[in-house]
Amino acid sequence: MWRATVEPAWDLEAWRVQARTAWVAGIPPEALDWADEAAGLLAARPVTEAAPRREPPRIGRGILDLARHVLAHRGPGRHALLYRLLWRIAEGERRLLDFAADPDVRRARQLEKAVTRDAHKARAFVRFREIPGEANSFVAWYEPDHFVLDLVAPFFMRRFAGMRWAIVTPDRSASWDGVELSMGPGGSPADVPDQDAGEALWRRYYASVFNPARLNPQAMRAEMPLRFWKHLPEAQDLPRLMREAGARVEAMVQRAPRPARSRISAPVLPAPATEGLEGLAAAIRACRACPLWEPATQAVPGEGRADARIVVVGEQPGDEEDLTGRPFTGPAGRLFDRALAEAGVDRADCYVTNAVKHFRFEQRGRRRIHVRAGASEQRACRPWLERELSMLRPLAIVALGATAANALTGRGISLMRERGRWLAGPRGVPLIATVHPAWVLRQAADAGDEPYAGLVADLRRVADRLANAATAD
Repeated sequence: MWRATVEPAWDLEAWRVQARTAWVAGIPPEALDWADEAAGLLAARPVTEAAPRREPPRIGRGILDLARHVLAHRGPGRHALLYRLLWRIAEGERRLLDFAADPDVRRARQLEKAVTRDAHKARAFVRFREIPGEANSFVAWYEPDHFVLDLVAPFFMRRFAGMRWAIVTPDRSASWDGVELSMGPGGSPADVPDQDAGEALWRRYYASVFNPARLNPQAMRAEMPLRFWKHLPEAQDLPRLMREAGARVEAMVQRAPRPARSRISAPVLPAPATEGLEGLAAAIRACRACPLWEPATQAVPGEGRADARIVVVGEQPGDEEDLTGRPFTGPAGRLFDRALAEAGVDRADCYVTNAVKHFRFEQRGRRRIHVRAGASEQRACRPWLERELSMLRPLAIVALGATAANALTGRGISLMRERGRWLAGPRGVPLIATVHPAWVLRQAADAGDEPYAGLVADLRRVADRLANAATAD
């Protein structure tokens, strides 16, 4: 009999190493005891001592994606279950995961669903509290049903990129310092402040938007189970709000109807007289020239040196850029940084900005989905882009996406036909149009590396132009 050990029990790579070692040694599932799930057999030998007999198995991503969630389940037997699935797939049942009626597959999907649901609860019910004496630093205590912190920590990293935070659970902790996400040991409620000054404001806000006419206690408890209430500041007021709901609804019914009033638009602020890019950025943040400023968190001006040799123009800020106030800081921005480096272009040589300065989005549940800015919104932002370009003296302009290319050329162009070609840009500066990094991220997995390689190839033309200019000087 053989023994496999996974530490920590939810770690995909740790399970993968043990499972691969066992399969290569030809150890069938019934001969393998997963010691971390039970007392284990004292006479069992560690699987690491088994002699390899064959090459590692070739399996698809499906089993690994499933394993990532199943391993996060707290129940016993999950390691052995996953190894049985791996064994069967590697031994020839290549489409095993497509058969939902199979007992092993059905059980694995049940565990996956439970973990996915628990991860959703974590994203919804984690509440941060400010750490006294530390600016822009927050911490949260949370008690999940399963080991989901590793799964949800990247979500909080993207959502709260502009602040330093930590999430502490009994088994695991995650922390973000603004640059790096790190995982550590678990803790206790004593590691988190009892309350902070912002909770009273949050409770008042929650009470003000609580709609008694839509109160459905059964649905509310299904979505927000009672065991989570102790983590939520607003839960302290829920019993009172629920008791008062009937009287408030009756008062609403008895209240005389009021005629609708026309909404008064916010005044358009004139652009203040400014000097330099820093002053221009302040003016952009105060812009009210189109309705996009209202739902957005803030405007996102350009960023870079005044002597930048390249101006990079994207389409509009994304979710992370809207929260941080800085351009190209989200997933597409990080992909673009990598492509620049591979193409031989120094990011410090670039001034990066967007054709539209506010994030236009559509709210879908708790997610904000990017929506392309309309023609009127693009026109309203064009003076800001023109003023940025007037303050810079670049050797080249890079347009990322069709919106940026149209704003810079003043005409509609076929991006995929003209990408990678040098065009006439504003003020006589050569312009090259290419795809937006977000487009690269959206391409299906079966597209392979081709979309990204195409972006790098276009940026290499920019690097060549800079090199030629340096030689000419």
